[in-house]
Amino acid sequence: MKFVRWFLGRIILFFNFIFTPRSKKREPQAQQQLDAQTANMALYQFHACPFCVKVRRSIKRNGLKIETRDAKNDDNYRQELAEQGGKVKVPCLRIEENGQVQWMYESSDIVAYLDKLAA
Repeated sequence: MKFVRWFLGRIILFFNFIFTPRSKKREPQAQQQLDAQTANMALYQFHACPFCVKVRRSIKRNGLKIETRDAKNDDNYRQELAEQGGKVKVPCLRIEENGQVQWMYESSDIVAYLDKLAA
């Protein structure tokens, strides 16, 4: 079963590489404002997770700059996700606004949030 997951993950990554979306082009001032809004965001993810790929494609398509954190291979990020987010489940978007931290877990919710932010 582990091999099947590994193999399917590689297929997903291959097709993601081949069909990478283009980033949205904006005026420099608009892009700077958006970059400032996303500066305090981080995506906790596993590299080959299909739902994480979905969110990363949305980030790329919307031209956002959001830090990605590998919760599978980095124990510090995994521990942060468990302790602060409440569970080790990916993808998870950590949003910090005005000193408040929100943890968003569902890929469809994250994509909808990012699409609304980038509109």
